[in-house]
Amino acid sequence: MNEQLELYDVTIIGGGPAGLYTAFYSGMRELKTKIIEAQDQLGGRMLAYPEKIIWDVGGVTPIRCEKLIEQLIEQANTFEPTIVLGEHITKYERLEDGTFILTAASGEQHHTRTVIMAIGYGIRKMAKLEIEGADRYEVTNLHYTVQEMEAFRGKRVLISGGGDSAVDWANELEPIAASVTVVHRRDSFGGHERNVSRMKESSVQVRTPYQIDALHSSDGTTIERVTIAHVESQNQEQIEVDAVIVNHGMKSDFGPIRDWGLDMGEWHAHVNERMATNIPGIFGAGDFVSYGSKVYLIAGTFTDAVLALNSAKLYLDPEAYEVAYVSSHNDRFKEKNRALGLAADE
Repeated sequence: MNEQLELYDVTIIGGGPAGLYTAFYSGMRELKTKIIEAQDQLGGRMLAYPEKIIWDVGGVTPIRCEKLIEQLIEQANTFEPTIVLGEHITKYERLEDGTFILTAASGEQHHTRTVIMAIGYGIRKMAKLEIEGADRYEVTNLHYTVQEMEAFRGKRVLISGGGDSAVDWANELEPIAASVTVVHRRDSFGGHERNVSRMKESSVQVRTPYQIDALHSSDGTTIERVTIAHVESQNQEQIEVDAVIVNHGMKSDFGPIRDWGLDMGEWHAHVNERMATNIPGIFGAGDFVSYGSKVYLIAGTFTDAVLALNSAKLYLDPEAYEVAYVSSHNDRFKEKNRALGLAADE
């Protein structure tokens, strides 16, 4: 081992909502903290939907994804954790003293007493449209996410998919697009019930059970028409379009982490009610974990983060309090409150 490696109490792998809130809470518990994120910026998979409006975070009014990321990062930096970007952790080693060495694909190493895995579904890639030659349109009007809604103003938009993202974008684009058509190969949608109802009650044209069968272009660079086919009868029809958005979900790859010996299923690592994995000293939070009452929402992710961090704290110090003081009673916030002009009169 490189004796120059700095030892941390907690190293969080993953810089999405779970990792960011874990870092904040780790600061509340006075632990020396590091975040390691494989991408070159924090935010996790939320970065794919910067203009998506999020409604279901407790105490937060509807907020753009990019703004929520900004606020999570600001909160995570409250206690100044070390942040490492662009490093993909691939393996771990437990030393004789019980601490861990984490090694990145680059060869860089990190020394830590505990690990909290907040890697979501691993390395995620958008599931591409499985039609030969579709990739040629990705530079023009075939999209796998929506970065700027204004780019679709006044356009005829076809959305393929039936999950949360497809339904959400249909609702967001309906007021500004010339038309929105949603094509889904099943009659039922996987999005939140209220959002699905909102979509069906609007001017969005919903075509089920249909799927995209062919893309048509006169110049070979821009999609002008889409052929859709009924899944059962195979009857076809064509729709004129200005833009096509494909939301067929994500393909995930946990890579070498599957070789760590973690108890894992296809999509998640199994943890107990305290977010502990089967490897002592390694805990999990967010979409990466599965347990009996797991809630796959950002709100649930924050609870996972608190539970995982408290477990790490007790692993390091079995005599520690099981939870941190709430912020209104935590001495660490008194000076910060004064700096913000928020301190109560004493």
